Amino acid sequence: MDLMKGKKGIIFGVSNTHGIAYGIAKQLYDAGADIAFTYAGEAMEKRVRPIAEDMNSKLIMSCDVTKEDEVEAVFKECEKIYGKLDFVVHAVAFAPKEDLMGRFVDTSKEGWDIALGVSAYSLVSVCRHAEPIMNEGSSIFALTYLGSVLSVPSYNVMGVAKAALESAMRFLAVDLGPKGIRVNCLSSGPVKTLASMGISGFSKMLKAAVMRAPMKKNVSLEDVGRAGLYLASDLSSGTTGEVIYCDCGCHSAYASAEEMDILSKAE
Repeated sequence: MDLMKGKKGIIFGVSNTHGIAYGIAKQLYDAGADIAFTYAGEAMEKRVRPIAEDMNSKLIMSCDVTKEDEVEAVFKECEKIYGKLDFVVHAVAFAPKEDLMGRFVDTSKEGWDIALGVSAYSLVSVCRHAEPIMNEGSSIFALTYLGSVLSVPSYNVMGVAKAALESAMRFLAVDLGPKGIRVNCLSSGPVKTLASMGISGFSKMLKAAVMRAPMKKNVSLEDVGRAGLYLASDLSSGTTGEVIYCDCGCHSAYASAEEMDILSKAE
């Protein structure tokens, strides 16, 4: 498969082989893409570098997306190595664990600022510095979740951050569209990853998703990876400013009584 042969891009947010970002990276790599990787700090380098080296990456670089100078440095290095880029994947999100528990009304100001800064504003920063080196017809997309439009138990401030991310995406699509750069979001259904297990009651969310989904199953990393491949490739050449759902139909169906019972008892 050579859908991405000759295409060059960067992924922010791969942290291990069990995450959504990795699922997307694997599909892109298998389709022929040349991928640069970033990691957040020395501790994460030990996890990310082996993945990047397995995919023959020419650029593996530290980047804290909340620091403008580090984001700028990454894209300057990309320009030196690759010239122009064809895709950027934003798979970065964070909120303090205590703000993903209990009631949303008790969200701290600090937790709010961290969640929206890391998870939403960082896309604006990434797009600003990516824009000068993106090819015409290129793609930028970010990962989101249904909690952006529905109140999902224990998702709390992260739901607000994802809503801000999706709104920012639409404004960015308008800004970058005249240069032939597409900007979208990919909304995955719940996937059992290391990050998701930090959400209180997540195992119950997985069960509830199966009940709601028309396909009566949860998505796999391969499912989401292929959706990411679509957004990064020329197959999505006419798609921008959109939230693309890959959740076995969860977003389109009403909650069943059984699902609501499970969610109401989420810890």
